[in-house]
Amino acid sequence: MTAQLLIGPMLRRVTGDRATIWLETSEPAEVLIEAEGGATGSAPTFSAYGHHYAMIVVTGLVPDSSQAYTVTLDGRSVWPAAGSTYPPSVIRTRATDDRDQPVSLTFGSCREGTPQSSGRRLPPDALDAFARRLMAGTHDRPDLLVLLGDQVYADETSAKVKRYLKKRRRNGHDGPDDQVVAFEEYTKLYLESWRDPEVRWLFSTVPSVMIFDDHELIDDWNTSASWRADIARNSWWRKRIADGLASYWIYQHLGNLSPDELAADPLFQKVSSSGDATELLHEFGLRVDEPGSAENTDQPYQWSFALDVGRTRLVVLDNRCNRVLTPGARAMLPASEWDWFLDRAHGDYDHLVVGSSLPWLMPPAIHHLEAWNERIAESRHARTAAFGEQIRRAFDLEHWAAFGKSFAALGELFRRLGEGNPDAPSRRVGAGGAYAAPASISVLSGDVHHSYVAKADFGQALATPVMQLTCSPIHNQVPAPMRPLMRFSWSRAVARVARGLSKSAGVAKPALRWKRVAGPYFGNAVGTLQLEGRSATARIEGTSKDGDLFDVAEVKY
Repeated sequence: MTAQLLIGPMLRRVTGDRATIWLETSEPAEVLIEAEGGATGSAPTFSAYGHHYAMIVVTGLVPDSSQAYTVTLDGRSVWPAAGSTYPPSVIRTRATDDRDQPVSLTFGSCREGTPQSSGRRLPPDALDAFARRLMAGTHDRPDLLVLLGDQVYADETSAKVKRYLKKRRRNGHDGPDDQVVAFEEYTKLYLESWRDPEVRWLFSTVPSVMIFDDHELIDDWNTSASWRADIARNSWWRKRIADGLASYWIYQHLGNLSPDELAADPLFQKVSSSGDATELLHEFGLRVDEPGSAENTDQPYQWSFALDVGRTRLVVLDNRCNRVLTPGARAMLPASEWDWFLDRAHGDYDHLVVGSSLPWLMPPAIHHLEAWNERIAESRHARTAAFGEQIRRAFDLEHWAAFGKSFAALGELFRRLGEGNPDAPSRRVGAGGAYAAPASISVLSGDVHHSYVAKADFGQALATPVMQLTCSPIHNQVPAPMRPLMRFSWSRAVARVARGLSKSAGVAKPALRWKRVAGPYFGNAVGTLQLEGRSATARIEGTSKDGDLFDVAEVKY
């Protein structure tokens, strides 16, 4: 049969004169990418679970240019689509020496794929609005789109997917009637979400990186050791987690890797050369579903990744899969991955950007509530611990504050980086590895279905501003009754009460304070971080009823 282009092309990484492009086809095929100026890349599709994918490395790109490209399958042109009225898909490269070029990162999280995804009418999709604005040519394209979790919802499915699932359940496939379990079911989520015409064009022409949050698998994924024990009692769970992680690896994680990282990744080399990688990926999915270790031992797989764009370093952290859930030793990252992060956080750059699907700095009242909850959920008294676990799950108390040691360690890292070495130039000096303080430290986050900007205060003058930039949702919404409560959680008076509660449980006072400098905003939104020289500008843009973007907040630092 003739191969069709199902999803993509998705432009993922652009590194120097090379770029990676991911796509899914209906049948096995030889894929060829040709760009203006003579750059090309080709690869055969690889197969898994009856589906066909390709990751193509395009080489020979012209520096500091925008080069339109085409896609052919077995010699037949499939992109741009016949009759398309959209602008050409291009690969934009930076200058060979791009140290003086500004860097623009657009970010956000939590996007239900269709207007009536789970039976609700949602405000206009901010990613659609952003794509339409780029199509109009009135704004510059960002260097990178950073998607911070819940790119698809495995546990909150559309009416169309629910009908499909009910039919499969009647035919003997185990699992909930309204939630996905098998790889085939996960593919329907991506097909529904990523074939949205405007978003499909956006992904074809703006590089993107992604990290999961919980809804790619299930709400509250890896909240605690107790949660893992309870979910494992479901007959369908092992298949759901194995197939979910396998599908995430194919659809999202592969594109986070640079061409060199792809060449060095042993799993990709095995999968791409296998006739059928189904069993290989199923075993992989089972193997990597292990909580992190508090010890410095090898972990099954690292989902966190890092990259540089100009003089900006982006480090995106896995806040879900590799958590350490051992009571008394809970951590957002296992020891080996934390060491990796420390290494990437030190280096020759001007701006440090940390991608964390879960906000590091939450509304203070919620922070203290989560810190209190972590303490009582680990009580020696069984009834107290059970009560704490019940509260944890009921109110989703699972952010950095609920991993208190990690929250404190991240703050201490930022404080030390912000102090810097006033005598050091903007690059490493001496055997001691000293660096100048970064011009800025920004934590990009989502998850909480409202957007805000907060600034950390370490009680001392730092050379570096440390900012929490939260943008969520791209396409979802907070129930109206919850909004006053979420605003209330920023109140100093409520924070004092919550701090008193955590203090009564023996929780130490945080080593830093933070204050909200913009927001909260509850509509659909996208955020943009513009970095130029030693300055940074964060902007949150919401969607109007007509589906246009408008400024919600702008903060310069």
